Amino acid sequence: EVQLQASGGGLVQAGGSLRLSCATSGFFWDDYAIGWVRQAPGKGREGISCVSNTDGTTYYADSVQGRFTISSDNAKKTVYLQMNSLKPEDTAVYYCSACTLGGTFYVPGRDWVPTQGTLVTVSS
Repeated sequence: EVQLQASGGGLVQAGGSLRLSCATSGFFWDDYAIGWVRQAPGKGREGISCVSNTDGTTYYADSVQGRFTISSDNAKKTVYLQMNSLKPEDTAVYYCSACTLGGTFYVPGRDWVPTQGTLVTVSS
């Protein structure tokens, strides 16, 4: 089965940085772009970034453009999200997800198990 394991969250002060990791397995790496979705308390999910595993092309939502950087390590089949200049409104559970470079985030099939997210809390 496909697994997308997010890690690296924590508590950080506003203006600080964190680096999230998404370890993946169970699918052909080149067939999918992988990215990050977040869900703040009491709000819906927001797709924030996506990276192509073949050529490194990226997508960023306006809310994180210029502050977050997504990257991938093909050998480790891991996607990273470097988050700088964090704001209290970045507080959310962060999940990894399949995505398109046009900013669509989706579940490709039933074998893509629900991912476990990682909590990021930014204090003011």
